[in-house]
Amino acid sequence: MVAAMLLTTWLGALPSPAAEIHLYAAASLADVLKELAPPYEARTGDRVLFNFGASGLLSRHIQEGAPADLFFSADEARMDELDQKGLLMPGTRTNRLANTLVLIVPSDSRLPIHTPQDLLAPEVQRVAIADPKTVPAGQYARGFLEQLGLWKGIQGRVIPTGNVRGALAAVESGNVEAGWVYGTDTRLSKGIRTVYVAAGPAAPRIRYPVALIRDSKAPTEARRLLTHLASTDTGKVFEKFGFIPLPPPLPAGGTPLSTSGPPGGRTPGE
Repeated sequence: MVAAMLLTTWLGALPSPAAEIHLYAAASLADVLKELAPPYEARTGDRVLFNFGASGLLSRHIQEGAPADLFFSADEARMDELDQKGLLMPGTRTNRLANTLVLIVPSDSRLPIHTPQDLLAPEVQRVAIADPKTVPAGQYARGFLEQLGLWKGIQGRVIPTGNVRGALAAVESGNVEAGWVYGTDTRLSKGIRTVYVAAGPAAPRIRYPVALIRDSKAPTEARRLLTHLASTDTGKVFEKFGFIPLPPPLPAGGTPLSTSGPPGGRTPGE
């Protein structure tokens, strides 16, 4: 009996095995999340496994049963799909970031491209846009051009790419005359120039929602990571990469939720 009690005590003293957290995230978040992960893993012992891609494709994979614990989307519509099907953990969804839509050209381009209307010029033959059928960046670009009454004139010149980074690469290589990407993507390359930032009533409202997946295999650890992503310190890293951190939602009493300090605090919207 004593031996059994000692064994139980010894086993209870062992550190719990590290958890693997599967974070499905938009391709535009790859660089900032890869910077955030190592110190978080060192502090918590958890391992963050990323799956980056187009938000529409990731949403579809989650609906088909992919082993995601968290989803960080580049638009609200893709998160809405999961929410409407009951695939999100209630109370964990929040809009964490904002972004901008910009028009870029190769850095050595001499074409007079300064506004969306300039894309109708005959010398502009190819415009890179992330696939508007599945990729939020492309859907934002198409919607913006439709609002301006320009989409029909530009549609035949569109070169669709698998994600927003593909559009950036196409412009950087000089294979297209222009392209639409997120403002944050322009930090990644010296081979492009930003010539226009979408603004005004027609400009898209770009939000990045994040939420815990209902069937997460590591809900406690995933919730801890979600809280970390909402922290003030993490917000500073997002800002460094050009994102606009959004404040956490207010609870019923109107007092902001605590988002500072080490992981393990309260989850936004909980």
